[in-house]
Amino acid sequence: MTLYIRREASKLWKRFCSEITTEIGLLAENWKYLLAGLLCQYIHGLAARGVHYIHRPGPTLQDSGFFVLPELGQDKGYISETVFTCVFLSFFLWTFHPFIVKSKKIYTVLIWCRVLAFLVACQFLRVITFYSTQLPGPNYHCREGSELARLPRPHNVLEVLLLNFPRGVIYGCGDLIFSSHMIFTLVFIRTYQKYGSKRFIKLLGWVVAILQSLLIIASRKHYTVDVVVAWYTVNLVVFFLDKKLPELPDRTTALLPVISKDRSKEENHKLLNGNGVDPADRRLRAQVNGKDSNGGHTDNGTNGA
Repeated sequence: MTLYIRREASKLWKRFCSEITTEIGLLAENWKYLLAGLLCQYIHGLAARGVHYIHRPGPTLQDSGFFVLPELGQDKGYISETVFTCVFLSFFLWTFHPFIVKSKKIYTVLIWCRVLAFLVACQFLRVITFYSTQLPGPNYHCREGSELARLPRPHNVLEVLLLNFPRGVIYGCGDLIFSSHMIFTLVFIRTYQKYGSKRFIKLLGWVVAILQSLLIIASRKHYTVDVVVAWYTVNLVVFFLDKKLPELPDRTTALLPVISKDRSKEENHKLLNGNGVDPADRRLRAQVNGKDSNGGHTDNGTNGA
């Protein structure tokens, strides 16, 4: 038993080290895209914080979802956040599964470049939307009489830049149309639909997305229109943007394309992102792995006899 555990641990460590080497190479090529995506997440947070300064509480608007779903109340508002946290952590951990799982389909760096592109495009549309028209927040801390419904004028720039984290993020008001929680949820689910392998989890993802939508409305974090707009906007953005982005290389058939010093930086970059792979490279890798270009095994030394 001890020998088996030691052998498996050794295999896992080698697999982890090999994946680290591969991902570092991808990170060196794509770090600018990741950094830009993370910077846009911060800018989105600044925009949501900024709209809170101009938020004016008022009577809750008439909403069909509020008539159908009873309000969870302040003491049960954590339920929707708990579901969202589970979705976020599950997807985050899944993107790192190539480091420990033998069967791999994605590269962690490349999948996050793709996800951040989807998020940034959706959040750009979201910021334009909620700054166009400010609606009175339906959440308990955004209603008339609440001290958190209006933000006093900031004393300095640092107060704005730091977002009053985490209180300012949790108790925001005014950034309603459309739901940021649904942006993340739907982007994650659409990504797993394409690159995930478990059919049950794909089905479960859509069930959780519907449940998340209902919980957001029931907890009065958003109006129903915020959730409905998120459903068709995010799906359309991902659908069209996915066609424009370079496709990820398929790990199930071959290793990463051979990166040569003789090629230009742009050519190597295209190779890493799954574009412009030279058929000669594919044949060479297949022959090295003991297979010819048609999937059959090569015969070394017997054909010339």
